[in-house]
Amino acid sequence: MKILHLLLLAGYVYASAFGQSNWAIGPFSRPSVGNPVITPDPASVFQDPIRHAPVHWEALHTFNPAAIVRDGKIYVLYRAEDDSGEMQIGMHTSRLGLASSSDGIHFTRLPAPVFYPAEDNQREREWPGGVEDPRIVESDDGTYVLTYTQWNRKTYSVGIATSHDLLHWTKYGPAFQDSAGGKYADLKYKSAGIVTKIQNGRLIAARIHGKYWMYWGEGTIHLATSPDLVHWSPVEDKQGNPVELLHSRPAHFDSSFPETGSPPVLTQAGIVVLYNGKNASEGGDPALGPNAYAAGEALFDAKDPSHLLAQAESPVLKPELPYEKTGQYAAGTTFAEGLVLFHGKWFLYYGCADSLVSVATAPYQ
Repeated sequence: MKILHLLLLAGYVYASAFGQSNWAIGPFSRPSVGNPVITPDPASVFQDPIRHAPVHWEALHTFNPAAIVRDGKIYVLYRAEDDSGEMQIGMHTSRLGLASSSDGIHFTRLPAPVFYPAEDNQREREWPGGVEDPRIVESDDGTYVLTYTQWNRKTYSVGIATSHDLLHWTKYGPAFQDSAGGKYADLKYKSAGIVTKIQNGRLIAARIHGKYWMYWGEGTIHLATSPDLVHWSPVEDKQGNPVELLHSRPAHFDSSFPETGSPPVLTQAGIVVLYNGKNASEGGDPALGPNAYAAGEALFDAKDPSHLLAQAESPVLKPELPYEKTGQYAAGTTFAEGLVLFHGKWFLYYGCADSLVSVATAPYQ
């Protein structure tokens, strides 16, 4: 068995080195019609509980979506920016809207956001910047667990929230706030995807060695564990620092840095981590523009989620279409955050240039 494992590992490394990622989810392709699936709506008005005034909550940008399957439909939680603040990235208030679809392409959305800064115990961490860049998973008991960025325009962290209906949410604050006696209370961190497994045709949060696992981070990708999907602790190295799993790679699409994407998936080959890579302004992937974001994949050992087995040489999704390269982030993005298995096919929802939401699909094998 040891020899077989070594042969399989060698095969995965070989596949990575020569771009033959037979373990990867994909290849992805864009539907011939329907994209982008969610665009801004300046007419949408929401009575803000902090400003005590109506705001056009999705007037400027709708992007960076999470996705989940519920009652035979795909539900997308998308980040929406209002028309307040300065006209620059990060200076509007973000809230999360909810849209549903029976085919994964044509969506009906609610007129008001379902998750937003409010007069609650997280206001100090979420106002005025808002709640950003969600990822979502379902637990075995049907609870939905949301990871998102809390942004008050001074500092940021991964927030945790839960819901039973996608409409009403309980916020728990930063994921690491109680870890190691408060050691990580002041840490700035974002982008967290909880490991899932395929169960009854959809993705459910997975336990490995009795714990839940989460890949997190921008710049370097790290790992954390939890007994309950709410309280998380970074996995540390021998020096007591968060273990570092993925780094930048010169001349690659992630030459500036990698950033955790949609919730990873436990497969027969291992844990497939779909992540977003930022291209360097110099010395990056020549097939991408400077500072562009593209989606890539890495494979980790199912028995040891910190052990990297393989990493794709090229992105599985990159900015190619005009609306993926023209918008608030002019360098271009295909920023993947929402992956679901629906009707026997993968649906990957991504943000386009920090402005729109699109989808790409792939066969499930």
